[in-house]
Amino acid sequence: MEFMSKMTETIEKSTDGGGARAGARASASASAIRLVADEAADTASITSIYESPAYAESLKDIHIKPKAYEALKRVLDILFSLFALVVLAPVFLIVAICIKLEDGDPIIFRQLRNGRDGKEFWMYKFRSMVKEAPQMHRNLLQYNEMQGPAFKLKDDPRITKVGYIIRRTSIDELPQLLNVIKGDMSIVGPRPLPTYETSQCNAIHNRRLLVKPGLTCYWQINGRNNIEFDEWMELDWKYVKERSLKTDAKIVLKTFGVVVSGNGAN
Repeated sequence: MEFMSKMTETIEKSTDGGGARAGARASASASAIRLVADEAADTASITSIYESPAYAESLKDIHIKPKAYEALKRVLDILFSLFALVVLAPVFLIVAICIKLEDGDPIIFRQLRNGRDGKEFWMYKFRSMVKEAPQMHRNLLQYNEMQGPAFKLKDDPRITKVGYIIRRTSIDELPQLLNVIKGDMSIVGPRPLPTYETSQCNAIHNRRLLVKPGLTCYWQINGRNNIEFDEWMELDWKYVKERSLKTDAKIVLKTFGVVVSGNGAN
């Protein structure tokens, strides 16, 4: 676990520009929280899903998993992530160097996402966009190519040259292995949306929050950005109902093929 602590500390330093003091980090966090609050204005609370008829009806369609399943899944998540971090350490180093050479720090991008039961957490990614990407986001909303609250733009002008490569191969998602070890995410589960997008989802969409989010799920192996938002949400709900260790194994194996082919990646 000392290895995880050092990796997490490195990421925190990277996302804060390497030398920011605690006061600066607090200020940045406060700004991020204010931005999320602005984006989520006049939208329903995520917690309202637990009071909605849709949520109550949803419980009839799922099977409560035994604690043994959750415990074993957690153990496998940790073992898989630790193994992957060790094996992929050279890839982490190469990508970090390439990002720094092209566009400097920070190497790691972190963003508030919603996990199980709507709990917020910082999700890590290799930075694949220019530093000004969050500020440019609002001006690009009118060009969104996906229905619903999620934002997808095939030729997003914010993506860097290195970013195009690591997004195409999904390498940009690898730092989320740390999120898995920390317990924010699982290897397999619905992809977590940014908090400002989750706040715009309805009760049916937010049924996906009944389980822990993951690195990959049915969405990744069924076209990703080539499918519409509502279909994506239905695939997530399909996983909630069908989740099992056998299902997870199938999804992981199919994910490798999708990553190699680049199918559905921006």
